[in-house]
Amino acid sequence: MLLVLNGPNLNRLGLREPQVYGSLTLEDLERQCEAWGAELSESVTCRQSNFEGQLLEWIHEAQEQGFTGIVINPGALTHYSYALRDAIAGQPLPVVEVHISNVDAREEFRHRSVTAAVCHGKISGLGFLGYRLAMEYLTEQVPVT
Repeated sequence: MLLVLNGPNLNRLGLREPQVYGSLTLEDLERQCEAWGAELSESVTCRQSNFEGQLLEWIHEAQEQGFTGIVINPGALTHYSYALRDAIAGQPLPVVEVHISNVDAREEFRHRSVTAAVCHGKISGLGFLGYRLAMEYLTEQVPVT
């Protein structure tokens, strides 16, 4: 069972900077993740919040709720949230960081991720496909029960 978390401003997909993020919406992304999960024989739960504290709570509770891995797009929190970094580091589940755009080809402040170091991997610049690749990785990492 995989948890897909999207951080601040990702609820604006399809409206916010379509030249960077494309024209598809968060609902499109969530439907796609659920479909990919079905192909991988994984249950997928998608959640989005513009509030750091809510993301922290979901990470803290993930294992207790039966999740086996987390895909996270922290949005701008990637670059400065030590609280998010500590929440990821402080729980046992594998986590993959995903970014729709190529953050390393954008503004200088986006080049640094404080969360990537405590994740199993980071995928950037592959659009929605990055979520699928993260889900495939997590599925392979977790023994089937």
